[in-house]
Amino acid sequence: MTNRLFIIGAVIVAALYVFFSSIYIVDEREQAIVMRFGQITDIRTEPGIYFKIPTDIVDSVQVVEDRLLRYDIANMRVQVSGNAFYQVDAFLTYRISNARLFRERATGQLAVAEARIGASLDAALRQVYGLREFSDALSDQRAQMMQETRDLIRPDLAELGLDIVDVRILRTDLDSDVSATTFERMRAERLAEAALLRARGQEQAQSLRAIADRQAVEIVAAATRDAEIIRGQGDAERNRIYAAAYGQDAEFFEFYRSMEAYRLALPNSGTTMVLSPESAFFRYFGSDGELPEASTEFATPLPPASVPEIGTGSDQPALDGLGIEEVVPPSMTLEDGSQLEPTVGTEAPAPVEDAAPLPAPAQ
Repeated sequence: MTNRLFIIGAVIVAALYVFFSSIYIVDEREQAIVMRFGQITDIRTEPGIYFKIPTDIVDSVQVVEDRLLRYDIANMRVQVSGNAFYQVDAFLTYRISNARLFRERATGQLAVAEARIGASLDAALRQVYGLREFSDALSDQRAQMMQETRDLIRPDLAELGLDIVDVRILRTDLDSDVSATTFERMRAERLAEAALLRARGQEQAQSLRAIADRQAVEIVAAATRDAEIIRGQGDAERNRIYAAAYGQDAEFFEFYRSMEAYRLALPNSGTTMVLSPESAFFRYFGSDGELPEASTEFATPLPPASVPEIGTGSDQPALDGLGIEEVVPPSMTLEDGSQLEPTVGTEAPAPVEDAAPLPAPAQ
């Protein structure tokens, strides 16, 4: 009885083994490669339950992915045209489109396929970046670069039964050495630009200062000239008036001049003067305070002399009414062709936008 139970149990176990080893299930995320003695006999891509010869000795099944897979590459150092280097992060998405080729040429192993993918992606990225200038890798050409990379590796990986869906570049950064060099170059350019602007400002300041000094000298010279002319005209008018008064009554004029001389020469200061009584200075001291008789014969009064006008030399009004001409502000032409004029009030001259290169010195 016991032997019979063992035999029945063994038969049931054998039957279950045969049953379960003759079926295989294909998931919707997978595809199955059916092989008989190592030779591929069938490819199952549709999900479901399938049957094969029991046991794995005759027929064996290898399940591979049917999903979209991803491969990443990070911190890849690539060189662009001009010997500059970038640090690049990228990835691609792929699918096993031909399970037969994938089994035959990559033994159906993702590790083998991804080794080939890594080499192909590395070479394609280096080729694409190597054809670009330094600034192109950071411009709007990135989409074109990703498309070129995908097109380069597609034929190579299609031989493994892989279909490259897309290639994406995640990051493109300057290499640490290149970044430092670029920073120093940009810093030098900014310093040179600042020095140029500072020199241009100093040039304008010196030009304006020279113009202002010239204007000041011209204005002071014109004012001094006109002041001397007016002073001379005043002295001439004073002398003319004195002469006219003397011609009207010479005796009274002598008396008036003597009184002025007494007032100025004999102030109340204790001054002692030793003079002869017959001196002409004391002519009117012995008159007992009597004034000289008024003259009845007067000369014809002199008409007032007309003061000549000082011409301004131009139709524009004078600055202060004294004949000082309004000076036309001079201007200067710089080497870049721009006109430089003195400022008015607090108005600053407009900066020069683009400076022409300085001429080479004469040999």
